[in-house]
Amino acid sequence: MDMHTVVLGTSGATAEDVLAVARGAARVALSEDALTAVAASRAVIDDLAAKPDPVYGVSTGFGALAVRHISPDLRARLQRNIVRSHAAGMGPHVEREVVRALMFLRLKTLASGRTGVRPVVVETMAALLNAGITPLVHEYGSLGCSGDLAPLSHCALTLMGEGDAEGPDGTVAPAADLLAAHGITPVALREKEGLALLNGTDGMLGMLVMACADLARLYTCADITAALSLEALLGTDKVLAPELHAIRPHPGQAAAAANMRKVLAGSGLTGHHQDDAPRVQDAYSIRCAPQVAGAGRDTLDHARLVADRELAAAVDNPVVLPDGRVESNGNFHGAPVAYALDFLAVAAADLGSIAERRTDRLLDKNRSHGLPAFLADDPGVDSGLMIAQYTQAALVSEMKRLAAPASVDSIPSSAMQEDHVSMGWSAARKLRTAVDNLARILAVELYAAARAVELRDGDRLSPAGRAVVTAARAAGVAGPGGDRFLAPDLERAYAFVRSGALITAAETVTGPLD
Repeated sequence: MDMHTVVLGTSGATAEDVLAVARGAARVALSEDALTAVAASRAVIDDLAAKPDPVYGVSTGFGALAVRHISPDLRARLQRNIVRSHAAGMGPHVEREVVRALMFLRLKTLASGRTGVRPVVVETMAALLNAGITPLVHEYGSLGCSGDLAPLSHCALTLMGEGDAEGPDGTVAPAADLLAAHGITPVALREKEGLALLNGTDGMLGMLVMACADLARLYTCADITAALSLEALLGTDKVLAPELHAIRPHPGQAAAAANMRKVLAGSGLTGHHQDDAPRVQDAYSIRCAPQVAGAGRDTLDHARLVADRELAAAVDNPVVLPDGRVESNGNFHGAPVAYALDFLAVAAADLGSIAERRTDRLLDKNRSHGLPAFLADDPGVDSGLMIAQYTQAALVSEMKRLAAPASVDSIPSSAMQEDHVSMGWSAARKLRTAVDNLARILAVELYAAARAVELRDGDRLSPAGRAVVTAARAAGVAGPGGDRFLAPDLERAYAFVRSGALITAAETVTGPLD
């Protein structure tokens, strides 16, 4: 992604903005409107802080401790303490792109003028992102309610110049040293600012946005690998006719069928499914490929809708409303995002499952219509792709476990004040694993289908299929032959799928695929 600047205003951000900052290292700037709105909401907080009435997060403790009124001389300490005490994550560090998405999305809410922080807070957070300083955030610590508290606390700790962080070169160092090296002054937090830095669904939302982008590519990849498998099995493309999909008008299904038709155009292998033995219909894993991939695409569209709504939101508690009121609320609850994350994990698992079934059919001489057992060069002496399918099956089994919803597993916290939580962070973390597993499953199908069509008759392959196989071979994915060390080949096939090179190769013939 090209380097550019994302300008944050008061109206939120787009998925493209998140990807540009998280993965493309785009710079972040704040609009004048945003800085004006931030200053105006801060004036409201300063007004309230000067009054004797208790206001949550301004002059009270937090969570179950909100009953205590905090005197003015202790309020700066209160804000420092919430960051330090809530930075209680454990386990491995999460990926840099996740932390950058997390920081950018918290900055998006702060820039909305609904949180009551000072302009210096948003300016310093933008400076951290632009300097490439990445706080160390741990795998465990968020329950997905009251926001992603521990992950965001670790980010706020870096903003204060405390703890360790990762520099732009990947070296871990004290945050104070990294800030000093880039001319950034640590923020001394004032009323409400510590709370405002912690109270959002930003981690789970960032991972949802990235998963949506990754899955969009993988669904297109699945249409291509399914088409190759159909050719290898001498299946019929008649089931892809537009009029068949028009009478069941799910848009994702129509898009998947259209992709497969484009890839199969000009094939000399399709339509010969009755040459070896009468076959009125292909197996479900071939015939129903558009229905399964299409349902997943529609699920993805729903998840994008949820993400877009959340990207337009200002999530904090309490919030400064346009009329100047400061009100407590429950908008930090991650249920909308958590459900979408879990739903995507279910759809991804099923897509992986149907792809594995096609691979198994390619390898079984009793069902592959003339292909050698396990696509081996000399079956019996050679095992061919037997164990590649085992690996694929293991990945599918893991994806089924990852499809178990996290969002139904609420667990009470904070002395029963926070008695129902979303577990959205956990849903996001397992979805990231599922997305990567899906890419590996499709890579195995690609590897098997490419070998199968070459063993069948590479000259009769569709032009798009031939372009895919040629590009895969150029990327180091080996073709038919005797047994070889398979792991490196499978890893190259995975890279070919994950990078989008598979889609690029097909599109040289088909034009843009959906």
